[in-house]
Amino acid sequence: MTERLFSLSLSRRRLLITSSAVATGALVAMAGFTPAHSAGEPNGGDITFLIDSLGDSWIPNNSAISSFQGHIWGHVTDKLIYVDAAGKVSPWVAERWEQNDSATEFTLHLKSGVTFSDGTPLDASATVANLDIWYAGRKKEGINPIGLFPKTYDHAEAVDATTVKVFFKKPTLGFIPTLGYHGSILISPKTIAQPAAQQADLSKTSGSGPYVVDSWKEGDFVKLVKRKDYNWGPAAVGHTGPAYLDTITYKLVSEPSLRVAAVQSGQADVAYNASPQELTSLKQDGFTVATPRYLGFVNGWAINTKLAPYDDVKVRQALQAGINRREIIDTVYTPDWKLATSFIQSNVPGATDHSELLAYNPDRAEKLLDEAGWKKRADGIRTKDGKQLSLTLNSNPYLVTSRSIDELIAQQLGKIGWKVDIRAYDVVTYGQKVQYGGAGVPAYEVTRSFIDAGTVASILTNANNGENWFALGESDQKINELRDKIASAGSLEARNPLLDELQKYVLEQGYFIPRTQMVQRIYVQSPKLKGETYNGVAYASYYAATISD
Repeated sequence: MTERLFSLSLSRRRLLITSSAVATGALVAMAGFTPAHSAGEPNGGDITFLIDSLGDSWIPNNSAISSFQGHIWGHVTDKLIYVDAAGKVSPWVAERWEQNDSATEFTLHLKSGVTFSDGTPLDASATVANLDIWYAGRKKEGINPIGLFPKTYDHAEAVDATTVKVFFKKPTLGFIPTLGYHGSILISPKTIAQPAAQQADLSKTSGSGPYVVDSWKEGDFVKLVKRKDYNWGPAAVGHTGPAYLDTITYKLVSEPSLRVAAVQSGQADVAYNASPQELTSLKQDGFTVATPRYLGFVNGWAINTKLAPYDDVKVRQALQAGINRREIIDTVYTPDWKLATSFIQSNVPGATDHSELLAYNPDRAEKLLDEAGWKKRADGIRTKDGKQLSLTLNSNPYLVTSRSIDELIAQQLGKIGWKVDIRAYDVVTYGQKVQYGGAGVPAYEVTRSFIDAGTVASILTNANNGENWFALGESDQKINELRDKIASAGSLEARNPLLDELQKYVLEQGYFIPRTQMVQRIYVQSPKLKGETYNGVAYASYYAATISD
């Protein structure tokens, strides 16, 4: 399999000739590919996963939340808790847990016998080391904290080899679910102690997962090989012993059509982030297509309220009413996508339906802009005090359809009077130039997962070093009050009505402009590959998968 993968630098023309069996056979021979798996061996074999990026750093804290690198980390590392696509929490390395009545103290009971690939036990002291670095990172060294790890964390203590007590400064109901977040990966204390430069070398990172890194080349591929002694998988996926597949190789192929064509021709087994327009025909041809929704925010914009004219609530409300979300799904997507009903996904526990606030109403949008003093010129563009009503959109490279949606919305808003400019950057440049509340970023496109809705309020504001998405600071008393009440809630029964009120308020104020419910990860795979699972953040796991002839 290694030989077939590393020679997958094929031109578009060469892949397009695979439409016949003869041409496919010739192409495989030219490419030097070897079979993906052994005949008659259901529990074994090798798969190739074609991906469009492998990021720019392998420091665990910095890369575990990447939409691309998260795939590798999900096989090399474990988590304390497993969270499925419906938000259900179940044991993994932590086999049980308790919390006090105020949700400020938690006790984790760990499985015995779990080890990292370097032989170090995954015991209580190793767990404390991970909790500490998730919370604080080592910023001076360039090791970031995990963004959604609770900011209320105080400290953790190893009671004995398999028991950890965790203490918080304030009630933190979301702690247990957040242990299943894709950033909360368990790394050997030996790796954690390494400086950032060494942590960035993937071959020197030790996790406790069902696979280890066999080889890798920056910007090219990562090959994983299974651990034969692994025996502590999450029971929720129906398997706990060693993985069935022998190897998984992630190969960088930037062009979507090449990734899909390679799966069609049998040269690869999974293509990530195919174009939605291809999915119907691929299904008809017998390929497995998966469009799992993750737990998190819908795809939409966090609006920078410091930038005029978006400091005016009427302009933001006009923007909310001026987007035809049904047209986005009908034009860019397929029926696999769903209309946004809030600014968080409808499968998130605690999400509520506020569809009425997201109805397409161009007449209302026009009226609001008139009231705000924005008048249409003869060319259809609105102006006020000599300035055009403008909106700059930075298409998100993490979402393959982002540019297409931006172009469609530009047409919709253009009819109302906006002048919309669209910019596109690669992943690295986007991360450097586009930030929440940036001086030139009126609308930041969100493609962001989370596990527990209780983390949402503090992310939106600047409390506890929150991300202050809307550049409000402490200026909006109501959102701050809701934030504090949600954070201090001691039970879901007390918290859920507050979450509902927060969702309604944020949408009414036009702070967040939803576009569609989020399907960020699109998978096209060979029908020979079976048994993959998708967790709460929509990552495919091939830990329990098999491949057949």
